[in-house]
Amino acid sequence: MKKVEAIIRKSKFDEVKKALHEIEVNFFSYWDVTGVGNEKQGHVYRGISYSTTDIQRRYLVIVVSDSFVERTVNTLFEAASTGNVGDGKIFVSDVIEAYRIRTKESGSAGIN
Repeated sequence: MKKVEAIIRKSKFDEVKKALHEIEVNFFSYWDVTGVGNEKQGHVYRGISYSTTDIQRRYLVIVVSDSFVERTVNTLFEAASTGNVGDGKIFVSDVIEAYRIRTKESGSAGIN
C-alpha cells in the first residue's frame, strides 16, 4: 500500500475531488493548510498589495494499493494542474499496514 499526499490549489479542489471519485478513489482526508513558497513578489488587487509568500492550499492524504498509485498520481496531475507556478506537490510513501476499526480488517481490505 502507498500513501499519496498532495498539496494543491484550493481553487482546484472540487475538480480534483470529482476526478478522484471518477477513478473510484472514494475516501481521502483533506485539510486547509498554509505554506511558504518561492515566489518573493507580492500581488496587487484593487489597489491593495497582498503577500504571496504565505500560500493557502489544500492538503490531501489518499491511501491506495500499490497497483493504483500511478493512476491516482496521473489523475492528480490532470485535475490539479493549471500550468502555472504554485500548482502544488505530490508525495508517495510506503504504508506498512492499514486497519479498518469497525471490522478489524487489515491490509488492502482495510482501505477498500
